[in-house]
Amino acid sequence: MVETATAEPDGIPIPQRYWAILAIALGLTLAVLDGAIANVALPTIAADLNSSAASSIWVVNAYQLTVTIAILPLSSIGDIYGYRRVYIAGLIGFGIASLGCAPADSLVTLAIARSFQGLGAACIMSVNGALVRVIYPRAWLGRGLGINATVGSIASAAGPTVAAAILAVAHWQWLFAVNVPLAALGLVIALRALPRARRSPHKFDVVSAALCALAFGLLITGIDGIAHDEAWPIVVLEVVASVLMGALLVARQASRASPLLPVDLMRIPLFALSVATSICAFAAQGLALVSLPFLFQNTLGRSQVDTGLLMTPWPMTVAVIAPFIGRLSDKVPAGLLGGVGLALMASGLGLLGFLPDHPSAADIVWRVTLCGLGFGLFNTPNNRALIMAAPRSRTGGASGMQATARLLGQTIGAA
Repeated sequence: MVETATAEPDGIPIPQRYWAILAIALGLTLAVLDGAIANVALPTIAADLNSSAASSIWVVNAYQLTVTIAILPLSSIGDIYGYRRVYIAGLIGFGIASLGCAPADSLVTLAIARSFQGLGAACIMSVNGALVRVIYPRAWLGRGLGINATVGSIASAAGPTVAAAILAVAHWQWLFAVNVPLAALGLVIALRALPRARRSPHKFDVVSAALCALAFGLLITGIDGIAHDEAWPIVVLEVVASVLMGALLVARQASRASPLLPVDLMRIPLFALSVATSICAFAAQGLALVSLPFLFQNTLGRSQVDTGLLMTPWPMTVAVIAPFIGRLSDKVPAGLLGGVGLALMASGLGLLGFLPDHPSAADIVWRVTLCGLGFGLFNTPNNRALIMAAPRSRTGGASGMQATARLLGQTIGAA
C-alpha cells in the first residue's frame, strides 16, 4: 500500500476523524496502562517465577528502558515511511508481545517479552502527536491534544485499579493477555481510519539511531543507579559514557537536513523552551508522585488504600479539564496558560510541603487537586506549542521529542 506524496489537507473529515482519534486513544491506553499495570503485580510475579523482589523490577525496567531509547529512532522512521505504518506496526507488535508475556515461565523470558512490548509502545508513542496533527485541522489541534491528555491521564490513574481487579479474579498472566483483544480492535480501526501523511525523502540513519539508544539508555541506567545507591564508579562510568555518546550524536546531527535527534528544531526558541519546560514539569510531577505515597504512609500513617485514593485527584483532575484546556489552547497563547498552570502546580506542591502535623483527607485532597489543575493547565498548551513550532515535514521529530521529554522528566523526577 503506497502512501501518497501529495500536499496534505488541513485535517481529515468527519466521521473519519472520530474513528482515527479512537484508534489513537486505544493505542495510547495500551501503552500507558501497561506501563503502570505491572507494578501492582510485581510481588506476585516474583513469587510465581521464583525470583527476588530486586530482580523482578526488570519487568518494569525492560519496558520503560526500551520505550525511552526507541522513541526518537522510531519517530524518524515515521517521517520516512509514514506515521500510519509505524503506528500500525506498534499495535501489531504490542499484541504479539503481550501473547509472549502471558506464557512466560521465567523472569528472563518475561523481561524479553516486555522489551518487545516496550518497542510496540514506543512505535505508538513516537508518532502519536504527529498523527493528531494530521487528523485535526490546525485551528482544532488543541482539542486533539486535549483528548490525548485525557486518555493518558485516565489510563495512568486506572492502572493500579485495573491491575487489582484482574488479579482478584485471575492469574497475573491475564494482565498481559487482556491487551490482545484491545490491540486487535485498535488495529482494525487504525487500518480503516488513520490517514496517510506525506513522507520525508531522507534515509534512515542507523549509526545515529545506535548512538541515540546508547546515549539515552546509559543516561537512564545511570540515573536509576543513583536512585538505588549502586556503586559510584559504575554510575559515573554510565553517565560519562552517556555524555560521550550524546556529544557524538549531536556532532553527527549538525550537518544533516532531517536529523534523528532534532537539533535543527532545538534552534527554534519556542520549540526548545517547550521541551525544556516539559522536562522540568514532568520531573516535578514524577518526584511528587513517587515521594507522596511515602509521606502519606510512613509519616502520616495512612493505609495503602487511603494513599491510592489521596493520589487519584491529581490524574483525574488532569483528565477532567484536559478537553476544555485543549479548546482554550486553540484561542489563548500557550505561554499564558502554561505560566498560570505551572504557578498553580508549584503552589500546590509548596502547600503540600506545609501540611499540618495531622492533616485531614480534605487538607490533602484540595492541595493534590491544585497540583493536577496546574499540570493540566500547562501540559496541553505546551504540547500544542511544541508540535506547531516544528515545520510540518518534521512533525515526526517533534512528536518523538515531546514523548522523550516526558519520559526523561518522569525518570529524573522518580530518581
